Amino acid sequence: MTDHEFVESRVEMEEILRREVWGCLGLCADGRPYVVPVNYAYLDGRIVFHCALEGEKLDCIRGNPNVCFTVACQSGEVSDHPGGKQCHVDCDSVICRGTGRIVEDLEERAGVLNAFNRAFRPEAGDLAAERVAGCAAVEITIREMTGRRERGEERTFWRYIPNP
Repeated sequence: MTDHEFVESRVEMEEILRREVWGCLGLCADGRPYVVPVNYAYLDGRIVFHCALEGEKLDCIRGNPNVCFTVACQSGEVSDHPGGKQCHVDCDSVICRGTGRIVEDLEERAGVLNAFNRAFRPEAGDLAAERVAGCAAVEITIREMTGRRERGEERTFWRYIPNP
C-alpha cells in the first residue's frame, strides 16, 4: 500500500482540522462518486457541517453513509526543481474516513448547529427554532484519519484510528 512509516498521532491532524474551514466531502451512491466542498467545523473528534434540507449530499449519505473527508492547505511557495529534483511545495493534508449521519432529531440538531456556529463566532447565541428546523446538519464519525506534512525535503505521515 505505502512505502512510508506512519507516526501514530492525532494531535497534528486535529490542529489542521481545527485551523481550516473548508474541506472536500467524498460520497458515493449508486456507484457514482460525488465530491463537494463544504464549510465545516471539527468538534470533539467529529466533523460537522450544515446544508439544505434536501440535496445530493443527503441523498448520497442516505444511500451509502461511508464518507471520505479531506482538508489540505499550502503553506509555502512551489519550489524550483533544478537538476531533476522533485517538484515541491510545503503543505499539510488530512484524510478522514468515516460514517456520515444526518442529524434528524431537532433538539440534537440545534446542539450541532449551535456548536458549528460558535466554532466561527464564539459569541453567537442559540439559533431560533425555525432556523434549526430549516437547516440540515450532518455529523461525520471518524473511523480512520491519516495526514501528511511536507517541509523542505522532509515528509511526516500520521495515522490515527479511534477505538480500533
